[in-house]
Amino acid sequence: MDPRILDRLRCPVCGEPLAPATDTRALRCPRRHSFDIARQGYVNLLTGRAPHVGDTPDMVAARADFQAAGHYDVISSALAAAATDAVGRLAGAPLESTPAAAQQPGFGAYPLVVDAGAGTGRYLGAVLAALPDAVGLALDVSKPALRRAARAHPRAAAALADTWQRLPLADASTAVLLNVFAPRNGPEFHRVLHPAGTLLVVTPDTDHLAELVDTLDLLRVDPDKADRVAASLGGHFTPVSSAVHRAGLALTRPEVATVVGMGPSAWHTDAAALTTRLAALPEPVRVTVAVRLDVLRPR
Repeated sequence: MDPRILDRLRCPVCGEPLAPATDTRALRCPRRHSFDIARQGYVNLLTGRAPHVGDTPDMVAARADFQAAGHYDVISSALAAAATDAVGRLAGAPLESTPAAAQQPGFGAYPLVVDAGAGTGRYLGAVLAALPDAVGLALDVSKPALRRAARAHPRAAAALADTWQRLPLADASTAVLLNVFAPRNGPEFHRVLHPAGTLLVVTPDTDHLAELVDTLDLLRVDPDKADRVAASLGGHFTPVSSAVHRAGLALTRPEVATVVGMGPSAWHTDAAALTTRLAALPEPVRVTVAVRLDVLRPR
């Protein structure tokens, strides 16, 4: 693992720094807590049994295919632009804002971008491509996702971690934290972000994939989604800006099946009924991508 990323990791059991073990393929803290590095490249920093296993191999494969086709590049571009602005702002901020921030090795030289609930790592890779001096860490509870995220970018690493629990990172260690269609742990996001750092949250807007909802009987976006996001983070973060990013897609029926299979509707949709409904769709299928990007900073 890149030592610039390893510097920021902490043992999820005791909070001590981690270092490569000399006798096995693992990371170990001074108290001898040991965490295996999988042959696919990610490190297992999960303690105990996770309450869920995250996305399945089929869901991860569907997401990887859909993203590789460029259909969600509007999200990647928006995140890359916002992260570039955030790191530029951080470069002018005093690193001595808190004792924890002052202790971060080389913080200004190589800002850390963390993607909490990273999935395949596609968005983290896009952000790192826009930030040549940054390093990145993908966190997810899905092993199939992390196998891909570990290869998302040469300056990225990946770790198995439950983002509902304490994150395996030092206090004030992170410059930019990405949260894309994933759970939000406000207290932990606040703890690991530098006082001048930035949280970027992407959620579906009300008309996201709206053309498919009724036709295919998919889950609807909660109309109170924005309020719930604000409530979950409001005690720890101050909103800076919010913008909706949209794109129009022309999809084939197999691509529509892919976008259904990669999202939450995959858990609730009857496969046979979906196949029947898909067959009735005229091609190309016109679909709207509509996501909200909220930019927040620690209070």
